[in-house]
Order: sequence, then C-alpha cells, then structure tokens
Amino acid sequence: MGGHREDVTDAALLRAVADGDSAAMAALYDRHAGWLHTRLTRRCADPEVVREVLQDTFVTVWRSAATHRGAEAGGWLWTIAARRLVDARRVQERAERVEYATHVPAPSAEERVLAGLEYGDVGTALDRISPELREVLRATVVDGLTTRETARLLGIPEGTVKTRARRARAELRAALAHLNPPSAPFLDPSLLGGTA
Repeated sequence: MGGHREDVTDAALLRAVADGDSAAMAALYDRHAGWLHTRLTRRCADPEVVREVLQDTFVTVWRSAATHRGAEAGGWLWTIAARRLVDARRVQERAERVEYATHVPAPSAEERVLAGLEYGDVGTALDRISPELREVLRATVVDGLTTRETARLLGIPEGTVKTRARRARAELRAALAHLNPPSAPFLDPSLLGGTA
C-alpha cells in the first residue's frame, strides 16, 4: 500500500488491517487516535481510563477490521470508543463498590444516557435503524456535534448529514413506538356485551 500515505482511505487501511498489516494499523492509529483521545477526555477526567479505552478501541479495531463497512472509519471508531468508555466506567464502579463497600455516587446524566443508548429501549431502537443513520444520530445527538463537524467526521456532505438526521429521527420514533405501543384504553365490561 506504499507506506500508507495520507491519501489512502480509511476503508483501504481497514482492509489491510483485516489482512494483518501492522503498518496499516499504525497509520490508522496515527490518523484517528488524537481526536478520539480528545473526545474521550471530554467525557472522562481520568487519564488512565482514557488511555485504556483508547487502547481497547484499537485492539477491537485490530480484531474486527473486516466487519467495517463504508469509506470512513470515524463514526465506527467513536462508537467502539464510547462503548468501551461505558464498559470501563461500569467496571470501575463495580470495583469501587467491592473494594470500599461505600456509597457510589449516582451516575451522571451523560453516563445514564450512554447506558440507555447501549442497553435500554433507545439502544434497541437504535439497533433497528440502518448503520449510516445511526452514526449520524449518535454524532449529532449523543456527541453534540454540529452538522459541519459530523460531515467532516463521517466524510459525507453536510446536506447528507441533515437528510440522514431527519430520516434517523423518524425511524427511531417508529422503532420506539413499535417497542412501546400505546396501551389499550380501559374497557368497561358492559361495552363487551355482558351484564354488569
């Protein structure tokens, strides 16, 4: 791949990583580790946890590079990193409870949202929408990125970000409605034709 120049796409690097090319892995790391570290640091003040999550993210990339679809890896990498951060926080909280047997402070609003996105109804609904829509929704809603930042991160035009965001919200609403249909109104037994 010619030393993995800057003009080599993420997709090409990931294909090479899937084939066991450690130089491609190093190029992918050099390209993405900086911004991932910055975003993780915004969500976690513990530099050791951030380092571990960053390392776990790229270990996951090494193991699952063949599963990535699409041209740009930014959204995929951030999804992995965000999940690893939630997992790391859970492990850390469990360890603190076991070690100190003291009251663990309630998780922050962001931690509850990330956990809900991962494991709750919203997470289930997110899994039901297409990956390209899910990436846009996570970048714009969960990460709070602007349309321009999301476009740059995912390597797509800003207009496409807006269109996918609208479609993602509509599909997410439909998926949530399917998971939680409105309950049937209370039925009076006399309306069913019986005697009261």
